Amino acid sequence: MAGRRARGPLQRVQRRSRELQEQVAALRAESAASAPGQRKALSQRCMELKKSVEENTNVLQNLKKADEPAPVGSYNQRKEEEEKLLQKLSQQLQKLALILDQDNVTVNYTVDEGHQKDAQTEDENEEDDGDEESSEEEDSDEADDEDEDQLLDDPNVKECIAVGNFNAQQEGDLTFKKGEVLVIHDKKADGWWVAENSEGERGLVPKTYLAVYNRDEESQEEESEEQIEVEDETADGTKIKKRTDSHWSAVRKAVTENDTVEILATMGAVPAGFRLSTLFQLLEEGNQFRASYFIQPELTPSQLAFKDLVWNSEKNTIHRRTARVSMIITLWSCKMIPVPGVSIQVLSRHVRLCLFDGNRVLSNIHTVRATWQPKNPETWTFSPRVTGILPSLLDGDCFVRSNSSSSDIGILFELGITYIRNSTGERGELSCGWAFLKLFTSDGVPVPSKTHELLLNGGTPYERGVEVDPSVSRRASGSVFHQILTLRKQPALLVKLRSLSMQSKDILNLLPETLIGSMCYIHLLIFYRQILGDALLKDRISMQSADLICNPILATFPQLMDQPDLMDALRSAWADKERTLKRSEKRDQEFLKSLFVLVYHDSVFPLLQSTFLPSHKWAEEESEASRWKVIADFLKKSRENDGALQSLLTSENTHKAFDISELTYDFLGETRKTNPVL
Repeated sequence: MAGRRARGPLQRVQRRSRELQEQVAALRAESAASAPGQRKALSQRCMELKKSVEENTNVLQNLKKADEPAPVGSYNQRKEEEEKLLQKLSQQLQKLALILDQDNVTVNYTVDEGHQKDAQTEDENEEDDGDEESSEEEDSDEADDEDEDQLLDDPNVKECIAVGNFNAQQEGDLTFKKGEVLVIHDKKADGWWVAENSEGERGLVPKTYLAVYNRDEESQEEESEEQIEVEDETADGTKIKKRTDSHWSAVRKAVTENDTVEILATMGAVPAGFRLSTLFQLLEEGNQFRASYFIQPELTPSQLAFKDLVWNSEKNTIHRRTARVSMIITLWSCKMIPVPGVSIQVLSRHVRLCLFDGNRVLSNIHTVRATWQPKNPETWTFSPRVTGILPSLLDGDCFVRSNSSSSDIGILFELGITYIRNSTGERGELSCGWAFLKLFTSDGVPVPSKTHELLLNGGTPYERGVEVDPSVSRRASGSVFHQILTLRKQPALLVKLRSLSMQSKDILNLLPETLIGSMCYIHLLIFYRQILGDALLKDRISMQSADLICNPILATFPQLMDQPDLMDALRSAWADKERTLKRSEKRDQEFLKSLFVLVYHDSVFPLLQSTFLPSHKWAEEESEASRWKVIADFLKKSRENDGALQSLLTSENTHKAFDISELTYDFLGETRKTNPVL
């Protein structure tokens, strides 16, 4: 009898996928019929299943047609279909996990429930005679509860009464006492509302502590106090609904500190749809959304290997790594952007962009500065391709990389201005509108490579239905012709998704799996990645060694990502050196890498520690000009003296006190850890 034919790798993955599909369907059915007490165990099973799906997805992505023991028809198509199935299972489990987590949320108790409890106490002895009547009352009370919840969520209901004491959990929350009347300004979908107390203080409050305030009941003070006391018994034990976005602190700041924007809007300095910049607030919080963080190597979940840095022993360099999102996007122009009034001076017009899934920022936040003409300030333009001495900050050509499996992933664009108020000297950053370009259709197909005109939304990226300038819509009449004219007057951003050549794909695949940056310095990032691979994968004594690595480039290069003028200095110095090379030298990768190290040491490395170089400050013209003068003078002397050694040894130059961190790279302290998908 002939032996059973062995399954190929793809067939094994497919069989495992079918098993997981059955387990997911069973878990969803159990969850639908489960009691609240069972949800903790179901949530644990959900997370374990999600981990299994991710493991099977990783196995699938690493499969190659050459691994199959026998020919497989339509191999790529089958692999793509399997990947879509696993992505669908992952999304189902993610939604199920969110539903199961809602077990921590308790429903509002309304004032009517207090009446119900009192009535039940008074009529204790009449239970046998009034069962049907009691049942009818309970149904009526439940209906009243639903009506009360609907009334509470009604956008027209602005005044609410606190049914319990609440102490602020973090900065931006509003503390209040039971019985206090609050005016609601914004009802967020996640249950945290923007409220104002009688003293004019604003902040975020949980809606589970609120009931609709009825002024007609003020005369019934004693009855109201009894109702509030009953409510307080439930409110004090209420578990507050978890906030649904992971960047709420930046959004909270953009909302609760919105007084400045309201003042400017009242003065007529800015339209009503402007807000404090959400992406700028995120950049100010720390380094987790900066490019200097995302160019560091990422560890696998086990933290025993590098996820996006793998050695290719055949070519003696790092492996090229494909990513789900790998593209070049060009910023063309912005049109019909409202011009601020004369009471504020604009220091910078720019676009900040990042990868976004509607809830979380998934990459670093990259900034491109716009240019404009005084005679036409409503139109912003960008340099389609930066060469020569043009600053990289103006480069409209951006590469975008991500391996996120989110079906909702896209690029978030936020147009912003840095301004200074003429009367007070106050500086700030405002969002002039935002747009979101989804990168995949509902079927998982990438959006086409073409020019996209994106209409801008007002408010923050977490608000919906806000116009940048409501006055434009108000001026529109009912005729179709005027509506078309009005549409043409709406603020918009023009961007182009470019199709990649094989050479461009190869270049992008040498970058980290998640990163957004400027195309004009991509060659410098690749040198850094290759040097990083040499130090961490080829030259380390042992893969178990966690010793500090003596390498000035690895220790300091990430700082250049946050100081674009120094990146321009390195770009300029390398371009000067590259012009002197022979054609054969340009093809020798090891030679180019060693030459890059010399150029780095002769240009930006001494500048990083120079006391003559002022601190980098965003959108300060005087600071930017003085920094570039120091940089240009140093580069000129370095060229004339055939290196930086003379400048380093002369008494005319002074440097900051030596710190060992200038030379040592602690990769355990710098690497990024893979966060589990929630």
